Amino acid sequence: MSSDPSARAFGTTAWLVVIVAAIGFLFDTYELLMTPLVLAPALSELLKVPPNHPDVTAWVGRVLWMTALSGGVFGLLGGLLVDRLGRKSVMAGSIFIYSVSPVLAGLSTSLTWLIFFRCTTFVGVCVEFVAAVTWLSELFPEKRRRELVVGWTQAFASVGGLFVTGVSAGIGSLVQSKMLPALPVGDPNNPAWRYTLMTGLIPAVLIVFLLPFVPESAVWLERKRSGTLKRPRFGELFAPGLLRTTLVATILSACAYAAAFGTLQVTVSQGVPGLPDLADARARMMPYSKENTSLQKELQELPSDSPARAEKLKKLNDNLRQIGKINKEEIQPRREHVQFMQESGGLLGRILLALALVSVTSKRLLLWLFQIPGLVIVPVVWFWVYHHQPQYFTLGVFLAGLCIVAQFSYFGEYLPKVFPIHLRGTGGAFATNVGGRMIGTAAAFLTTGLIAPLLTTVGTNNFEKVAYAAGVTGMLVFGIGFLASFFLPEPPGESSPQVKV
Repeated sequence: MSSDPSARAFGTTAWLVVIVAAIGFLFDTYELLMTPLVLAPALSELLKVPPNHPDVTAWVGRVLWMTALSGGVFGLLGGLLVDRLGRKSVMAGSIFIYSVSPVLAGLSTSLTWLIFFRCTTFVGVCVEFVAAVTWLSELFPEKRRRELVVGWTQAFASVGGLFVTGVSAGIGSLVQSKMLPALPVGDPNNPAWRYTLMTGLIPAVLIVFLLPFVPESAVWLERKRSGTLKRPRFGELFAPGLLRTTLVATILSACAYAAAFGTLQVTVSQGVPGLPDLADARARMMPYSKENTSLQKELQELPSDSPARAEKLKKLNDNLRQIGKINKEEIQPRREHVQFMQESGGLLGRILLALALVSVTSKRLLLWLFQIPGLVIVPVVWFWVYHHQPQYFTLGVFLAGLCIVAQFSYFGEYLPKVFPIHLRGTGGAFATNVGGRMIGTAAAFLTTGLIAPLLTTVGTNNFEKVAYAAGVTGMLVFGIGFLASFFLPEPPGESSPQVKV
């Protein structure tokens, strides 16, 4: 059997490659988008504060940034490993890392361990993405087939977003009906976020049976065995022939990830509760929150052996349960619906990108198909629809998700074309991990930690401030990305899968 499935008809091996890649991309997003769904309830439990407490808002931004920064740093090193050790082997190891880490995060009893295992999850995802797109681009060197395979398998990343939203909602229903067994750790009244995290083990179970039947990249393996594969070096990315490509791709990747993390994900976790039509739920949570604020101050002043301390602790925990009940029954389902619409839009965006790849030859024009509409959609949705027409906000998020998420598929198809074979993993990792994960995802902290606190005259609650700040971030990064796109190099000729420097 040939190790290059593109050299003959689209047979069993080629289909297995597509299935493995689709599963990998699906669970990339599945693992990442657990974060906005589980982070608020997890932080509330571990910090022992209500979900609407300022500490939760602050830590959402910090955790999103810390996990993405870790993924960026180690993902960059993973890019080097992709070029040195092989595409398939590094992809397999990264899938194992991001499958086991969520389970351990779900068993965490402290904020430190939760953050640590979310960081290792991001590391696995960041490495897997670069390994997978490089692997696919070399297994299918024929232009049209490669573009169809890379475009359509990446569409499954958005299926992962829909899947995790559905799983989260399903687990929430099972917990509410008490159909799931109690866990040995954590608050027995708040286990949904832990169960959701534990479902991250699924991809390891699937991939372990398929990977032995798919090949390594033939072009990489041939050069490795013949001793003609050059050693990858970071410095080559900044040589005159690649400097412009590296810088522009890194900036554009940073802008796309900034829009996803600083606008979409922050909105799901911290903006949705501020929607005007959820004002009643917020009002019913407010007395419990205020009383707990007073109780916490009183507890700090009481000695640990005071008889009154146990009574006040019981009251504080009772209030937390009431807050959690309202959040679980009214606010969390709205978060999940917004997330579902965001990922539905992202799926449509990836499909449109896959279709456009066949007919649009200019990579700059292809990017503009999503950047230009986004420049209009983000300010309209976050500055006007959110406050005045909340019933249409999910539709606005759908359209924004289309414009933002499609750009991730764009880079997965573009980056392997513009770097030479011995630098494909390294170059792709630099653009997506340094630009996207390390710089772009810092927009989550920019939104919650810097812009939102400055909006003293906007909104009546912290959730509205965060949502408005998310709109500011989105508008800013779309503008920067559009300007940077004018400097985007077109890929070299498509006659060979190898790119000449």
